[in-house]
Amino acid sequence: MKQNIILAAAALLALTTACTEKFLTVEHNSARPLETYFTTPEHLEEAVVAAYDPLQWFDWCEGQYNPINIMSDIMADQLWVGGSDRSDNAYWHMMMNYEAVPTNTMSGIWSDAYSGVKRCNDVLTYIGWTEGLTDSAKTLIEAQVRVLRVFYYNILWKFWGNIPYYEENLTGDFTCEQFQADEVYGKFIADLEGAIALNVLPMKWDDANIGRVTKAMAYMLYAEAVLYQNDESRFATALGYMKEIINDSNYELLPDFGQIFKESGEWSSESIFEVSYKDDGAQRSWSWVRGVGGTVLPRLISPADWSGDGEHDSGWGFAPVRVETYEMYDAADARRAATCWDARNTGSGTYNARYQDTGFFLEKYVAYKANNADAQYDGDLNFNNNLRIYRYSECLLNAAELAVRTGNTSGADAWLNAVHGRSLGGATVALSLENIKQERRLEFVGEGKRYWDLIRWGDAPTVLVPDAYGYRTNTWSASKKYLPFPQHELDATEGLTHELVQNNY
Repeated sequence: MKQNIILAAAALLALTTACTEKFLTVEHNSARPLETYFTTPEHLEEAVVAAYDPLQWFDWCEGQYNPINIMSDIMADQLWVGGSDRSDNAYWHMMMNYEAVPTNTMSGIWSDAYSGVKRCNDVLTYIGWTEGLTDSAKTLIEAQVRVLRVFYYNILWKFWGNIPYYEENLTGDFTCEQFQADEVYGKFIADLEGAIALNVLPMKWDDANIGRVTKAMAYMLYAEAVLYQNDESRFATALGYMKEIINDSNYELLPDFGQIFKESGEWSSESIFEVSYKDDGAQRSWSWVRGVGGTVLPRLISPADWSGDGEHDSGWGFAPVRVETYEMYDAADARRAATCWDARNTGSGTYNARYQDTGFFLEKYVAYKANNADAQYDGDLNFNNNLRIYRYSECLLNAAELAVRTGNTSGADAWLNAVHGRSLGGATVALSLENIKQERRLEFVGEGKRYWDLIRWGDAPTVLVPDAYGYRTNTWSASKKYLPFPQHELDATEGLTHELVQNNY
């Protein structure tokens, strides 16, 4: 049975006590003040689990499909949007063409991430009320939720930029000051540095705690934000963090790229951070979408009405892989088949082509019948595919890029070629920024990296241009860097102390 420790509300784990049936019993606490309820380690751990829970909701949140890897990648150049037509998940199509509007834009991730921020703030408040925990145990919890809060803010910052930022939960009219994107970065990077400086997170948790924030995850989050901001003052520190991960025996590349995205590859030596999903006894349903269980992502991105090979399952035809993406791989590159499932004329099955169909589907997360076989409720929502957030290969490529950009290139060619050679029989390439860019392009298709890479490298205006098919008719520009705020969020603050000011989009 797959482990899914801390993201499942039914699998609460105390830091100082063992799980028992009594501990797993949900208490009705509506008649108890928070100040008295959150005074025990067990109840504090409930709040910690609640802070992690929103990680699972991004795929379907607030009535929208919002898988974070796909939501960024459809704005890049490797996937199409698909579905039945341009009206199917219309806000996806509008995002892809850089024409989102406040009344039809992605809002689920906004709500989900701010829910995570609020829950992290809750934990930091409750720590002061909790009795029976050692100072070291409290510090360990503090470090986890501060890093987790930065993770949520990092998502909001990348998509919307000029956002409200707060580290204590709001009162009064529940508004707070809105900051410019550079100011938001300054605030959360300082918070992340403070959490890292506590020096209590393990580089990797033991099996009983898999899924919790680690030092390695915090380091990867730091490098991601620093690189996206092009904050050269922190490049040396980020490089040092990548070297710490590289020198740690817990992490290494899996020899077979194709294994990474199988169930057997979850939380492997290559995994630095994942969002865990499970189908074993999964209870998530359309009437309880925040229940314990799996993800809808594989159903979203698989071919419609698939009939064939007995292993793959049907889906709704979103996010087909572009033909150009398949063709960018060398025929000998193991990543091609592990990334692009070629469902064209295979002789093993048929499907109904939908809008923007290419015949290629994202094998990394495509639906397999075995992956939701043990779900108790709606199979659509309960595939057990963990979402890979940070992999060791990204650490190596981060290190190589940071080394080139700082001029401290010792070891960098080995880091680049460890990734390149794994999928190409040990072949090597010369160390250069262009080769690092190309390696990221090949390595991370469908993992939510490409769009942000193109922006931070300054390549978006020349790469994200109208295509030959008439699907994307607009060119990306700096004014499109941040999505418009959802209209209902603007309306909610109208006339209050801090009115939300719309992004220029």
